[in-house]
Amino acid sequence: MGFDDGKSKPARAALCIVARYVKILVSNDDGYRSQGIQRLRAALATLATVTTVAPDRNRSGASNSLTLDVPLRVWESEPGVHVVSGTPTDCVMMAISGLFEFEHDMVVSGVNDGPNLGDDVLYSGTVAAAMEGRFLGLPTMAVSLCTSDHGGGRHFATGAEVARRLVAHLLRSPLDPSLILNVNVPDVPLGDLRGYRSTRLGYRHRSSQIQCSRDPRGRPVYWVGAAGREQDAGPGTDFEAVAQGFVSVTPLQVDLTRHAMLPALGGWLGTVDG
Repeated sequence: MGFDDGKSKPARAALCIVARYVKILVSNDDGYRSQGIQRLRAALATLATVTTVAPDRNRSGASNSLTLDVPLRVWESEPGVHVVSGTPTDCVMMAISGLFEFEHDMVVSGVNDGPNLGDDVLYSGTVAAAMEGRFLGLPTMAVSLCTSDHGGGRHFATGAEVARRLVAHLLRSPLDPSLILNVNVPDVPLGDLRGYRSTRLGYRHRSSQIQCSRDPRGRPVYWVGAAGREQDAGPGTDFEAVAQGFVSVTPLQVDLTRHAMLPALGGWLGTVDG
């Protein structure tokens, strides 16, 4: 299919006028030097004023952790790029809660080096950065490129362009700001993408066993095992969409309450002895 964003010249001009006043916060969990965040920053700069606040190193798997036991340091590596000695959540929390004298309008996290599909969202620092933006009242998006350990691909330009088009569409046609959009992009050239799909999270088998080895002094050290293979990757899932060459867009929410269970749980609690 043609992957044109379908805007007329008047629509593009109107978007440019709006975007001049929009301020986007960009973050990630791969660190401020990563190719993904550099591509994302450049792509979104065509739409809005972009400020980057990102970790000083790779913090993949940091989830929603905050640094509470030591003070954080922030420095500017280049104009508009601020580096934090903490987690992705630290970065977004600080950026929105007083690091700057201006307010941001949106948070976009990524482009992550690797997928955030199914259960991955529970561990992902990329998704956590977007989630922190939602906690603090902003519309947010997490974007991941589905690279693999087998090499090849690494089309970060594709991921960044998909992010740009989705952000442009959000500016023209806003969604419920309580949503967190989790976007996973196949690792292919832009022209090979088949389109976009609205998806649900699939889930994986349990992860591999931990790996034990020895340090130079003979003491045991351990590595967390690799993520499990897909268990639910059927119709409608994010796994299926990416496998078929589509950009997967999953709407996430902060409320983890299983509301349908509340009446049954209330009845169960009513039978507690004592």
